[in-house]
This record gives sequence, structure tokens and C-alpha cells, in this order.
Amino acid sequence: MTQTEAEQKAMQSSRAPVLDVVIPVYNEEVDLGLCVRRLHAYLRAGFPFTARITIADNASTDATLAVAELLAAELDGVEVLHLDAKGRGRALRAAWEASDAAVVAYMDVDLSTDLDALLPLVAPLVSGHSDLAIGTRLDASARVVRGPKREIISRCYNLLLKTTLRAGFSDAQCGFKAVRTEVARELLPLVRDGEWFFDTELLVLAERAGLRIHEVPVDWIDDPDSRVDIVDTARKDLRGIWRLTRALTTGALPLDELRAAVGREPLVAGVPLGMVGQLVRFAIVGVSSTLAYIVLYLLLQPLLGSQGANLISLLVTAVGNTAANRAFTFGVRGRGNAMSHQFQGLAIFAFGLAITSGSLFALHRWAPDAPVAVELTVLVTANLVATLARFVGLRWVFRHAGGDRTSVSPVFVATDNADSAARAHAVEVRR
Repeated sequence: MTQTEAEQKAMQSSRAPVLDVVIPVYNEEVDLGLCVRRLHAYLRAGFPFTARITIADNASTDATLAVAELLAAELDGVEVLHLDAKGRGRALRAAWEASDAAVVAYMDVDLSTDLDALLPLVAPLVSGHSDLAIGTRLDASARVVRGPKREIISRCYNLLLKTTLRAGFSDAQCGFKAVRTEVARELLPLVRDGEWFFDTELLVLAERAGLRIHEVPVDWIDDPDSRVDIVDTARKDLRGIWRLTRALTTGALPLDELRAAVGREPLVAGVPLGMVGQLVRFAIVGVSSTLAYIVLYLLLQPLLGSQGANLISLLVTAVGNTAANRAFTFGVRGRGNAMSHQFQGLAIFAFGLAITSGSLFALHRWAPDAPVAVELTVLVTANLVATLARFVGLRWVFRHAGGDRTSVSPVFVATDNADSAARAHAVEVRR
């Protein structure tokens, strides 16, 4: 090799690649060499983006680390990251956080997924159109070879995710994913799991933050020598689903801050993010409150008179309306500031009471013998005017609601510290 060629190669190796493909491994001394050489040859045979392969060895007890270091010495663009703690998610976290590539990805060491799906996976991320990309084995156009037991388990798991976490992605556990590095750095501090539930947690957080997830149907052949303990993994996945569902329900996750960090601003100036959905949910609550108000008014009017029935009916439905809008329309969970929100809602109720009571006073002034049906018509019309004021008022009440539910629970901090300690033991061997 001439000096010029050596200098050019050194310059190329010093530049940050577009893609960093991480291969997490544990006791894979037999298959690792074949996998890395095959992937390396593929990336060097016309792949349009510069790429690095990072072997993330997480606490292997065999010769996996030694094999990885030999591969790094033999092949350009291959690096090694060693962690003293087990866990695929933990290995991916350490490798992705340390990467200087624009896009980080990972694939299983068995290369079950056809490598021709790699470019469709990463291209939308390189272009900036999408934020994450996943391979899916459950799309109708995917071609999959695996046993019926794994097929049933996979489909049941993803159905469970759709039911419990309202997941919109189709295949959470396919070992073929990519994410823009800047997005990964915002998501990873919120991902608690360091093992197999890592993928699911990452995707759910991304979806709740409004990030765009691109799916690629893949050709996939099951590895009969898989080391995954299905029973243990299923148990941990169920615990992860319960933990994540509880965190989303109680507002323990700082989703508003996450959305701001990843730049999910409103598309139309002057129309706040999520306002259309809020209007729909507000309308549903409003219709229910109006029906409840009518029933209460008809029951109380003979006993308390028009003004008394209006006062009690409006007060009861206002308290229920504020509570329902707090949880359903504006997504505020937990007890924090609940009483404060109710008191502010009562201030809005006072405005509605003034409009409806004034309407009743005017009706009885000009038509003192008006029947109950006419009274209800006037009151419902007045309530429609009050409803617009209520929506604007409640948006003001909950304007800082994201801050009420963005406090990170201590267990998140403790988990992050544990992973930081594990990453502190990582030894990177670069060629």
C-alpha cells in the first residue's frame, strides 16, 4: 500500500460514519466470525453509506471477546465494546450513546434477517423523513420461516401491546432496528429496561412522543439455536408492560418535555399540538355533561325551582366535567394539583352560572309562565356559549399540566445510575 493510500484510509477511518451497526453478543464465539465477515463484506460491496460494525459483548464467559478483538484487528471499520453486565438492552444503550454516527442500528448475531432489508431500514432515517425504523415479520408481505410456537407467541405478544399500551407498531421484538442517533440520545435516558423489553419500551416512548416509526417487511429465517429463554423473557415482558402502563397512567414519564426535545412542534402556527384531538375529547365530555345536567335539572326543578335546580345541576356537572377533562381531554394523571384544578374549574363554573342564571332571569322576566321545555332550551343554548369559554378556560388551567406530570420517579434515576456504573466498566477496542 502506498503512503497516499494509507493516508486516505486513515482519513476515512477517522471520519464519523453515517451508520453504526451494533451486534450485541453473549457467548457467541462460534457464530460471531461468520456473522461479522458476512456483514462486513455486504457493507463494503456497494452499500451507499459509510458504515461501522460495533460488536457489543455483554459479559460473555467464553472466547467471544477474544474473537471480537481479532475481527477488529483484521477488518477495517470493526470495533469492540465490552460490558461487564449482561443484557441486550444494556449493550445497545452503551453502544448507541457512545456512537458518533448519524444513525445507529442493531441486528442479531444470527443474521436471521435478510441483509437486503438494511438499506430500506436506514434510508428514511438518513434522509430525515423518519426517526426510527423497525423490521417487521408480521406484515403480510414479509416472508418468515419459523415454528408455530414462536409465531403464536410473537403474534400474541404484539396483540397484547396493542391492547394494553395502544401500540401502533406491528413487531416489537424483531432483532432488526435503527434510530437516528440524536433521537436515541433523547429516548435512552427514559428507557429503564436493560434486557429484552428494551425494544418495546423504546418504541412505546417514541410513539407517545409523536416520532415517526418506519416499518420494513423482512425476509426472516428463525435460528434454531436461539439462546432466548422464552418463559423467563415472557415473564419479564409482562412485568415491563405493567410497569410502563402504570408510568404512562400516573404521568411519571416526562412526555411533554420529550416532545419538546425531539421537536414535535405544531404543523400549523396558532394551532397548538394536539388541539384537534382535545376538541374531540372535550366535545364527548361536554355531551355527557349536558345529558347529566338535563336529567338533574328535570329532577330538581320541581323541588328547588328553576334557579336552584340550575345552580345544583351546574355545580355537580361542573365538578365531574373538570375531572373528566383533566384526565380524558388533557391527559393529566395522578393527584398532583387535583384540588387546585378543581378550584380553577369552579371559577370557570361561576362564569357559566352567570350566563345561565341571567338567561333564566331574562326568560322569566319576559315570559313568566314559560314551560320547563322552554327553560331547558334557553339553558342548553346558554351552556353552549359557556362551553366555548370553558374550553378556553380549561386550556389555561392545564397550560402547565405537562409540568405536573413530568417529574421522573426515583426508580428511573436509580436505574440510570446502575446503567451508568455498568457503562463505566466498558472497554472499547478500536482499530
